[in-house]
Amino acid sequence: MLAEQRAERILKELAQRRAVTVTDLCQVTGASEATIRRDLTALSKRGKLSKVHGGAVLAGGEFHGEELDMETKRRLHTGEKDRTARYAAGLIGDEDVVFLDAGTTVLRMAEHLGPSRALFLTNSIECACRLMERNLRTHVLGGMLKAGTMALIGAETLAALGRYNFTKAFLGVNGITIPQGFTTPDPEEAAVKSLAADRAQEVYVLADSSKFGQVTAAAMFPIDAACVITDRLPDPRYRDYTDVREV
Repeated sequence: MLAEQRAERILKELAQRRAVTVTDLCQVTGASEATIRRDLTALSKRGKLSKVHGGAVLAGGEFHGEELDMETKRRLHTGEKDRTARYAAGLIGDEDVVFLDAGTTVLRMAEHLGPSRALFLTNSIECACRLMERNLRTHVLGGMLKAGTMALIGAETLAALGRYNFTKAFLGVNGITIPQGFTTPDPEEAAVKSLAADRAQEVYVLADSSKFGQVTAAAMFPIDAACVITDRLPDPRYRDYTDVREV
């Protein structure tokens, strides 16, 4: 397959899926990883895509109505997510009451948590299992289990969540812009994240740099309602509106 043919195929895959990994592209083009990485670099320089660790995503500033599948999200930005999760885990003290949602970066926090007397609450089945493996005090909210993310959502979840107060909440997000604030594709997940933020003294959004400039369907809360922990801030204007910590 010629270089231009590969480029067309890469952009076609990206248009359909919004995010692709190098492994995915090797399978659909038959090219080597080294060749695909060179193609991604060339397309990134032309502004056709945004190159990220392990693959590529659509160029910034687009509206996304649907959510990537969990497996794809896990495989993108792995290094950035790990640094962000490690920093966030270090913010938790023994006296904290902590809410953790089902975001992929938030899930990684559990891998960096040591022994603690903190109380953890979550609407994520996977997160609860990871916390229990570390013998941490864990409560799970009830509700309807969402396929794919294994997150508990719905009226029952919101009712249970409303009975708690948190010292800290750590939330995942799909998009961050100054006008629209923090957004996520699923309105029911957005409702859980929004209520958790309302019940918390300190709110932290964990987001890799690709989330800036992106907008999805459901609003969570305004840009000034949370501190953002990220690997890199692509636009310094965000600092005029909220606390951003680069790690």
